[in-house]
Formats: sequence, structure tokens, C-alpha cells
Amino acid sequence: MDWTEISVDVSASRIDEAAAIANMTVPYGIYIEDYSALEQEVEEIAHIDLIDEDLLKMDRTRAKIHIYIDPEDSIDEAVSFLNERLSAAGIDYTIDRSLVKEDDWRNNWKQYFKPTPVGEKLLINPSWCTDTDPKGRAVLNIDPGLAFGTGKHETTRLCMEALERCIKGGERVLDVGCGSGILGIAAVLLGAGEALGVDIDELAVRTANENAVVNRVEDKFTAIAGDLVDKVEGKFDIVVANIVADAIISLSTQVSRFMKDDAVYIVSGIIDVRADEVREAVRKDFEITGEYTLGGWYCFSLRKKQAD
Repeated sequence: MDWTEISVDVSASRIDEAAAIANMTVPYGIYIEDYSALEQEVEEIAHIDLIDEDLLKMDRTRAKIHIYIDPEDSIDEAVSFLNERLSAAGIDYTIDRSLVKEDDWRNNWKQYFKPTPVGEKLLINPSWCTDTDPKGRAVLNIDPGLAFGTGKHETTRLCMEALERCIKGGERVLDVGCGSGILGIAAVLLGAGEALGVDIDELAVRTANENAVVNRVEDKFTAIAGDLVDKVEGKFDIVVANIVADAIISLSTQVSRFMKDDAVYIVSGIIDVRADEVREAVRKDFEITGEYTLGGWYCFSLRKKQAD
């Protein structure tokens, strides 16, 4: 069946705000074309200075968000939502829509996803890159698909780097809003003893468990369907939640009961304009032990406040 591709063209300076709005229209992720910092990003990720001429010709002042709408979902509702929210935010934009076959849009992702090192120990690798040299890194094989989380987004990278800093070996990890399972799987590859993912989206749960099999960690990682933590039992050494600001604020009032006394709580998905609000909310029950930012997004590492 034909899917609908919605393309939203905005100023590159407003891409983070526009992407946050676009992410609300679908539960399975978006992808972004933004060439405003092309040379810097290529140098940081690939450590090369030779860039394809076609990329160098791209308009650096504009960025484009691609959203794919399931044939069973309402296209008009998605477009109406985008029009309303982008206009309310004062973002200048244009929207185009076109039909695309599912196989075609899945293949379209491939030109935007290449092997990507994260932190000091991980390499995110799409399955079609079969000759990748990991250079001593642990390889996390994952493809872009219907479940959000491919390692390309800043918040995912921030969370994986935070996990790398706090995993010493053998920890029990809980990933709330696990999406594709990338963070729980990454935790296991970094040395965690076991990881549990939970997500309200059954498609995401199925994808996460499939990704665990692909990465041969299904004996240590499991994803379950549930509303945040309503299906979770026991206590964990690390809890990670890469969701959105409002969900983090809500979750942080109840997550303590799933944490060991010295557990680490990692939260991200926080756009810069919401950082102060989240920071103030979590300080009621947690001490902020680390604060990290990338591309206008924030990640906090937290520990429970101890009773006097």
C-alpha cells in the first residue's frame, strides 16, 4: 500500500523546534535533512574532510523534515496539526505531500544512515553496511524503521554516552519508552548484565525484541508493552528515559520505587526551551550529577536524594 510522505521545509535555524513538533504527528520517528553544519558534522563523525560535491551544493539556510504517514492514519489530521503548531510557534514553513510505496520509503532512509561511532565504545551500524570496520568498538546493528530510535538523533547519542559513563559491568537496566530498543541493547553491549525495555507502542516492542535477536542479546534484553512502568517489577541499577519533557516530569514522581538506593537515572528528549522546567521538576526528588547538551537537546544524569 502507498504511504504518504509529508515534507516540511523550514529555516535551518528553527529546525529543532520544528522537528519537536513533527515528532508529535507519528509514533515511529522522522528524518531530517539539515546541511547547515555539514563540514563540522562530517569531521566529527567520519573524521574526513572530503565531502561529495552534491552535498556541498545543498542550501545551508534551509532544512527539511520528512514524515511518513501510514495508509490507515489520517493525512489531513497530521497536516492540520503541523499547520496549527508551526504557525503558533511563529515558524515560517512550507508543506508538500506525495505518495510513496513502503518499500521505496524504507530504502530512502539508506542514503541518510551510515556507520556512526558514539562515545568511545559503540558503533551504530545499518544492516546494509556489511563491510564496516568497527575499529575495536562494540557494533550495534540497527536499521531505521517504524520504531523510533536509530542512534542518529542527538538525544539518543547523549543517552548512550551517559550509559557508557556509568556502566561498569553487570548492571540491571530499565529503558522507559524503549522505542527500537537501541538504549537497552546498547547497555548490554556496554557490559550491563540485563536490560528491560517498556513502551506503550506494541510495534516498538516487537521491533525492539527483533533488534535484540539481530544483535544476539535476546538472552539479556527483553521489551514489554505497557504504559511507562505499569508492567515493571523489581529495582534497577540504571533507569534511562529518552522521551519528552512532559513525560519525564510525570515519570520522575514515580520512578524512584524502581531504583536501587545508588541507582543512576538518565533522562533526555529535552529540548533546550524546556530544560529549566525539567531541571526544576526533577530536583524535588533527585540530585543532578551530570548535565550534557548536543544540538539544542539536553540529557541529565540523576541520583535519588538521600533522606537526612
